[in-house]
Amino acid sequence: MIKPIRSGFLKPSTNRMLTRIKSVYMFIQEKGTVTTQQLVDEFGITPRTIQRDLNVLAYNDLVQSPSRGKWKTTRKKVKMTS
Repeated sequence: MIKPIRSGFLKPSTNRMLTRIKSVYMFIQEKGTVTTQQLVDEFGITPRTIQRDLNVLAYNDLVQSPSRGKWKTTRKKVKMTS
């Protein structure tokens, strides 16, 4: 479960990063399986940035890579907050 974070306590850049990571997760969940390049194109960020975001999601067991360059969500339950 991703715990809600009170945005008043975070730097604006951290808040943007967390919002982007949540959006990346939701995009993968909606599409099923996506490539790293699809994510780069969709979010307009560098491959390195999207890889860092995917690393955060993978570390938290929210996404997995069934084959090189492809990503899908895991079955781990996530409670989304706004």
